[in-house]
Amino acid sequence: MDYNLSNNNQKEENRNTPPNVPDNKFQDFIKKYLLVGWDLLKIILIALVIVLPIRYFLFQPFIVKGESMVPNFQSGDYLIVDEISYRIGNPQRGDVVVLKYPLDPTQRYIKRIIGMPGETFEIQNGNIIISRDGKKLFLEETGYLPLLSSTDGNVKVTLEADEYFVLGDNRQFSYDSRRWGVLPRKDIIGKAIFRVFPLSMMTYISSPSY
Repeated sequence: MDYNLSNNNQKEENRNTPPNVPDNKFQDFIKKYLLVGWDLLKIILIALVIVLPIRYFLFQPFIVKGESMVPNFQSGDYLIVDEISYRIGNPQRGDVVVLKYPLDPTQRYIKRIIGMPGETFEIQNGNIIISRDGKKLFLEETGYLPLLSSTDGNVKVTLEADEYFVLGDNRQFSYDSRRWGVLPRKDIIGKAIFRVFPLSMMTYISSPSY
């Protein structure tokens, strides 16, 4: 009788022993990193929703190539181009713009707007002469081109609506409207507003007053 009682007690103990369960710490570890991963994914998605429209519809980067805008812009300068301002306003004289080359729209140039719609633009004896409504303006550019002595060329053109005359700051070596003609408004991508690189030259790009 004593033997059977002992055996029954052992069976009762076995029934009361809890079964093996997964390690709770490991489960907590998995849950923690799943939550961190989900939070990170949400941050990435939000960033894409914000950044992509800005990148493709409002602003875009542009790297200067060549010497046509020396001394104000050097080859390799990294600029930010504002694409939205000209959708609600008009380009102004002196604006530095990134444009599609009218004879090959796959190419991008950077130039400065000098002649405006409705004006007669003329280069005579190294001087730029702007005529409109019977008034003449001899353009003064020493504020941003202090070493400029003259502008090469023999040009006279009356600009139609939505036509601009653009020049590079490096007048002697720039390939611009003196060579390939007027710039249609539709080919203006945007206005250069900020130089990011080189860091020592980081600055907002302002337009001159005449």
